[in-house]
Amino acid sequence: MDYEPSNILLVEDEPAHAELTKRAIRKAGNANRVDIVVDGEEALDYLYNRNAFKDKGKYPAPGLILLDIKLPGIDGIEVLGKIKKDPALKRIPVIMLTTSEREEDIVRSYEQYANSYLTKPVGFKAFEEKIRQIDLYWMILNEPPILES
Repeated sequence: MDYEPSNILLVEDEPAHAELTKRAIRKAGNANRVDIVVDGEEALDYLYNRNAFKDKGKYPAPGLILLDIKLPGIDGIEVLGKIKKDPALKRIPVIMLTTSEREEDIVRSYEQYANSYLTKPVGFKAFEEKIRQIDLYWMILNEPPILES
């Protein structure tokens, strides 16, 4: 499997949140690339190189997935379950990055093997700082997995 440990796939349906997240990641400066998809189906198309994402050279497996829960169609927890059940994808770290603080969402995410569950802060500076910390930990400090072919 083509794999880029310093690339991030952001699955976010809210354009303002997507732009803020992308800007904060770029400002932190450790990710080579941030690709944004807007729903669960598109996330799976990206990860399985289907439809608009057929070109594996252009859309390699990311080193980190930031996944919102509340998505149109297939929700984030269902996407997470599909990722973690697939031998070729299950080692990619997935962070649930969401506004939901519901206990049920947290439990369901970890039951589907989320690597982390983080809530989005309300203020821009707090949000930017959280993204910077995610970037530092997952792009610099963490040892990335070796993905199966």
